[in-house]
Amino acid sequence: MDILVSGNSRRLDRSPAGPKGLFCYGTLQFDDVLKGLLGRVPQRLPASAPGYRAAALEGRVYPGLVVQALGGSAAGVVLTDLSNEEWRILDAFEDDQYELRELSLSTGTMGLAYVWQGGDVRTEDWDAEEFQARHLSAYAERCGRIGPRLAAGEPKGE
Repeated sequence: MDILVSGNSRRLDRSPAGPKGLFCYGTLQFDDVLKGLLGRVPQRLPASAPGYRAAALEGRVYPGLVVQALGGSAAGVVLTDLSNEEWRILDAFEDDQYELRELSLSTGTMGLAYVWQGGDVRTEDWDAEEFQARHLSAYAERCGRIGPRLAAGEPKGE
C-alpha cells in the first residue's frame, strides 16, 4: 500500500499487495468510539505491535504509539474490513502529529498504524481501563458529533 501525503491530509492508495488492516492501540479499540466516527464497529482481530508502546501523552486522554527502546509490545486490535470512505474518515479524525506507517504485527502480517510524531510523551503507558472509566463516555459523545461532519467532508472542528 502506498501512502500519499497531500497537505495536511494523508490519503491511501490501497494496493492488493499492501497491508489490509489498521492496527488500533488506543481509543479506536472501543466500540462506542468507532460507532461515533464510522456508524458501525468494523471486524477486528487481536494483535500487538512488537517494539512499540502505547504511551500516555501529556494533557491528552488518548495515547501515542511510540518506539519502545527496550523491546515490549503495544497491545491492540486490527480493523480488517475498513472501506475507503472509513479510511478517509479516520485519517481526517487523527491529529496532525500522527503519521500513518506500515508495521510488522504479532499476527505475522503487516498493518498500518497511526504513529505519534509529536512531543509530550510521558514515561508511563496509556491506561485503557482508566480511559474507559473516566473519559470514554464524553470522548464517544464527541466522536458522535465529529463523525457525521467528517463523513460529509467537513473539518473535524470541536
